[in-house]
Amino acid sequence: MARKTVGCRLNGLEISLIVLFLLMTAVSVGLITVLALKLDSEKSEEVTPEEPTPTVNPQENPYLIGVGRADCTGPVADLPMMGYASTEQTARGIHTRLFSRAFIVDDGSKRVVFVTADIGMVSQRLRLEVFQELKAKYGDLYRQDNVVMSGTHTHSGVGGYFQYTLFMITSKGYIKPSIQAIVSGIVRSIDIAHRNLRPGRIFINKGQLVDNNLNRSPHSYLNNPEEERNRYEFNTDKQIVIMKFTDLDGDGMGLLSWFAVHPVSMNNTNRMVSSDNLGYASYAFEQEKNIGFLPGEGPFVAGFSSSNLGDSSPNIRGPVCVNTGEKCDYLNSSCPVGGKKACVAFGPGEDMFESTRIIGENMYKKAKELYSSAKQELHGSVHGAHQWVNMTDETVPFNSTHSGRTCKPALGHSFAAGTTDGGGEFDFIQGDTDGDPFWDGIRDALLGTPSNESKACHWPKPILLSTGEMDSPLPWHPAIVDVQIVTIGSLAIVAVPGEFTTMSGRRIREAVKKELEVQESFTNAEVVVAGLCNIYTHYITTYEEYQIQRYEGASTIFGPHTLSAYIQRYRGLAKAIAHGTIGELPKGPEPPFFDEDTLFNQVKDPVADVAPANTTFGDVLQQVNPVYTVGEIASVTFVAGNPRNSGDIRDKTLVTVERFHNDTNTWEIVHTDASWETRFHWIKGIAGRSRSEVEWHIPLTAQTGTYRIQHFGHYRQSKDNNTIIMPYVGASDAFKVTRSFYYF
Repeated sequence: MARKTVGCRLNGLEISLIVLFLLMTAVSVGLITVLALKLDSEKSEEVTPEEPTPTVNPQENPYLIGVGRADCTGPVADLPMMGYASTEQTARGIHTRLFSRAFIVDDGSKRVVFVTADIGMVSQRLRLEVFQELKAKYGDLYRQDNVVMSGTHTHSGVGGYFQYTLFMITSKGYIKPSIQAIVSGIVRSIDIAHRNLRPGRIFINKGQLVDNNLNRSPHSYLNNPEEERNRYEFNTDKQIVIMKFTDLDGDGMGLLSWFAVHPVSMNNTNRMVSSDNLGYASYAFEQEKNIGFLPGEGPFVAGFSSSNLGDSSPNIRGPVCVNTGEKCDYLNSSCPVGGKKACVAFGPGEDMFESTRIIGENMYKKAKELYSSAKQELHGSVHGAHQWVNMTDETVPFNSTHSGRTCKPALGHSFAAGTTDGGGEFDFIQGDTDGDPFWDGIRDALLGTPSNESKACHWPKPILLSTGEMDSPLPWHPAIVDVQIVTIGSLAIVAVPGEFTTMSGRRIREAVKKELEVQESFTNAEVVVAGLCNIYTHYITTYEEYQIQRYEGASTIFGPHTLSAYIQRYRGLAKAIAHGTIGELPKGPEPPFFDEDTLFNQVKDPVADVAPANTTFGDVLQQVNPVYTVGEIASVTFVAGNPRNSGDIRDKTLVTVERFHNDTNTWEIVHTDASWETRFHWIKGIAGRSRSEVEWHIPLTAQTGTYRIQHFGHYRQSKDNNTIIMPYVGASDAFKVTRSFYYF
C-alpha cells in the first residue's frame, strides 16, 4: 500500500513572510556575534572589580581560606583605658565596639593564622591565655609558630590584660573581666574562621596613601644617614598593602590591610571605648560588603592592621601651641607658655570624632580601590617561624672586632614627656639626654638607683626607670620576647613586638626581603610589618634616632642596639623559611606565666545602684524631642545602673535605635551600640546614682519615619547581705525623623 502524501500550496504572502523571517534571523545572529566579540574584547582590556583576572591560572590545589570576626568588647565603665597611660582616663561608655578578626590560610599541608584585634596591643599574658584555650580545643593545630596576634593600637580600649608590673600599675592591675573578653573574642574569631574554611584565592595589591599620616618626631628621623633618607620620598611610610580573599567563584570573603598610622585620632580626653581610625576603616568596608546586616554581623571580614607606626601620627595638621597658635619648639615639642601640655597636634577634622572618620575613611577608600583592582595572585606554600629571645642578652656583631649588645629594660626621662599626640605630666620634655637630679633623687629613694652597667648600656639615654632591675612585686618589664614571620606564597608578614618607627620598619623589611629572595619561590617578595604583635615592648627606633632621645627613643627599652638585634633575629627566621630549615630553629627560653594569685587588682567592685526618688531604673530623665531632621542629634537620658553590672556584654548591645513599620506594627533595629551613629555615655554620679545618655547622630541617609531609642542594662542592689543584679530596659518616646521640619 502506497503512503499517502499530504501536500499544500503556499501563497505569495506566506512565501514573503518566510523569506523575511530568515533574513531577520541571519541579521540577528550576525549582530549577536559582533556584540559578543566586542564585549569579549572590552573584557580583555578592563578588569571588573569583583572578578580580577589572575596573573596565572588558578592553582589545582587552591588555598583553604577562613575568615572570622567576633566581639571582644570588655567592661565599658570605671576601668582605665590602655594607650595614653593616664589613670584618669577611665571608660565611661561606648563610641564603637571592639572586634577581633581572624584570617586562616591553609596550603593543604600547613596553615597560618593572622589575627588583628581592636585593642591597644597584644600582651604576653593575653597571647599565652589564648593558646591555653586553643590547645584545649584544637590540640597542636594552632601553635606559637603559626598564629600571629596583632593589636590595632587603639588608645581607647580598656586595659588590665598584662602580667608585668609597669603595665599593671597604669591599668590598675590584672582585670579578669577585661582580659577574658579579649581572650574569648580572639578565640571565637578563630573558631568562626576555622568553621568557615573553604577553597579560595588570594590576591595582593599596594598603593600610596598620602596626607593620612605625619611624622611626629622629624628631628629624630633626620638623624638617620642622609644617603638612606634620600632613597625615600617621605619621612613616613605612605604605602598601604592589602590582601583580597575570594572563594573559587570570585565572591569576596575578606580583606586584610596594613598601613602605618597611630590610632590616636580619639585623643586622651575621650572616655568612650572606641576602635579609632583603623576600626572605622574596617567598619566602613564591612558595612558596604555586608548589606542588610548590622555592624559586627555578616560574612565579609575586613581587617585593617597596624604596621610600623612608631613615629606616624594621624594628626596631620601638626602640633601648635594652643594658647598662641605658634609652632612648637622643634626639638622638645614644647611652648614658651604652658610647656609641653600646650603643644598639641590636631587631626584634619573639627573634633576628634570627625578626624577619626576622615583618617579611617581615607584608608577605607584606598583599600577599596586596591581591592577592586587587585590582579597579583598568591601561590605556593605557607610557612610560620617563631622564636623566643632573651632580649636583655643579645650580641650584635658589627665587624670582626666590634659588636654591640642589648640591655636590661629601662625607660628614659623623655618617656614621661609623652608626645604631641598626648603629653605627659610634670616638667619632663622630649629630647632630654641629661636627665634631672630632682626626679632622679625621688626615683632613687622610692625605687632604687640604676646600676652603672645599665647606665653605660643605655647611654645616651638618661634612665628614669630601670625597669629591668625592678622585680617587686613582679618583674616590671618582660625579658623574653617573641619574634615571628609567617609567609603566604611570596608575601611575608613580619610580626614585630612593639612600635617600630618608619625607618626601623624599612630596615627590617629590607633585611627580610634580602634573605627570602635567595630562593626563586620568593622572587619579588612583598614584605609587610605587622605591629604590636604577640608581646608589647614599647618602641623600637634606629640607632641614630635613639641618640636624639625623643619619646620614641626614650621608650626603646632594650637600648640603642635594639633594632640591630631584631634585624639579626628576623633575618634568621627568614633564612630558615627560605632554606626549609625551620625545624632546626631553637625554640628559645619560654616566657613566664605568673600565677593569677600573684597578679594584683586595684579595681573595686561597683557599689549598689540607687535610683532617684520616685523613679526606677530605665526611667527617662530627659526625653527626646518629638521631631528631628536628618543631620541632627537625637538624645535621651535614662536612670541607669553601672554598665559593669551587665557582665560579659559581648554579642549584646546596650543601645538600640529602632524604626516603626506601620504595615507589620513592629519595630526594626536599625542601629546598635556598635554603630558609628550612636554614642552611649555613662555618667557616674555620687553614692551609686548614675545615668546613661544615648545619642543618635542621625545620618543624612536615614529613612523618614517613626523611631525610638532603647537602653538595656543591669542594676546592683544588696538584700539580706546578698548582692542581687537585675536587668532593666528603658525606652524613649516615639519621635519622627524628617527631611525638613515641614513634614505634613
